[in-house]
Amino acid sequence: MEWDIAVHRDEKYIEVVTRGTANRENSLKMAKVVADSMKRNRITKALIDHRGIQSVSGEIVDIYERPKILKLIGLILRIRIAELIKHEHKEHFEFLETVFVNRGYSFFVFYKKDKAIEWLLE
Repeated sequence: MEWDIAVHRDEKYIEVVTRGTANRENSLKMAKVVADSMKRNRITKALIDHRGIQSVSGEIVDIYERPKILKLIGLILRIRIAELIKHEHKEHFEFLETVFVNRGYSFFVFYKKDKAIEWLLE
């Protein structure tokens, strides 16, 4: 998976646009880069646009452990993450959303960018 990051300083959020294949290894690399960028820019909101992903792979245990791993790399509970996805990846990302919300994160999945940004900036 590849990604590009843009910092929206006026609105105070980071936008990540991904493409390729999402798997455990690449997702964790991206999360580390995002966490570092958020810290460096003192931003607590991220829009992650996964609509360019062709496929998603991963084990249920990897998804279940993801919040703990993200905490170790520096993502804290008071952040907000909006993820834009395609309908065909609904099952994977909605399970991820449930895991994150159950662990105290503000993390929600969206299918339309305007709705994601509206929620992110409220």
